[in-house]
Amino acid sequence: MPAILSNLRATVHISLLLAIIYLGAYVLTGGIAVNDALWTGIARWTHVVSGIMWIGLLWYFNFVQIPNMPNIPDEQKPAIGKVIAPAALFWFRWGAFATLVTGLAVAGMRGYTVEVLSFGLAAEHYSPQYSFIGIGMWMAIIMAYNVWFIIWPNQQIALGLVEADAEAKPKAARTAMLFSRTNTLLSFPMLIAMAMAQTVFG
Repeated sequence: MPAILSNLRATVHISLLLAIIYLGAYVLTGGIAVNDALWTGIARWTHVVSGIMWIGLLWYFNFVQIPNMPNIPDEQKPAIGKVIAPAALFWFRWGAFATLVTGLAVAGMRGYTVEVLSFGLAAEHYSPQYSFIGIGMWMAIIMAYNVWFIIWPNQQIALGLVEADAEAKPKAARTAMLFSRTNTLLSFPMLIAMAMAQTVFG
């Protein structure tokens, strides 16, 4: 067991295998039917897993890394900028992408993509659930846009991953931080929509 737990890839693969066995046992014994609800449930699971990766790293940046950077000795800061931050940003941006894609897939499988994206205005029969989910989805879309088109390009400059003038780095770092904070600001109301929509409306 220590050998497995010492290797992240092995740990993740075994965790996924356990998840498949867990779900498969219910399917094989007839406890869960193989139908559209199962596939929607699997899509929702991937959406939640992706969202945990994305928002978890968003909060890591804002609650851990950014506030503690001033406390790190200057000679140790390159390790953050050259090793930790690029790796975290890789999972951060792809977590955002996967969360958005799987969220849209869930909406499509539930048959309400247009209804929620239009806040229920395009629905044949309006339901407040459409606007409730729609507001959350649009916040997530804005957040994902910020990740890919504002935070990541500016982080590349700030971390020296792309060529830029020395004076551009502090400005890029501040822009990335402000939009990361914007995403943190949006994260709690967005999660209200994502976590409560299936419960508070029955």
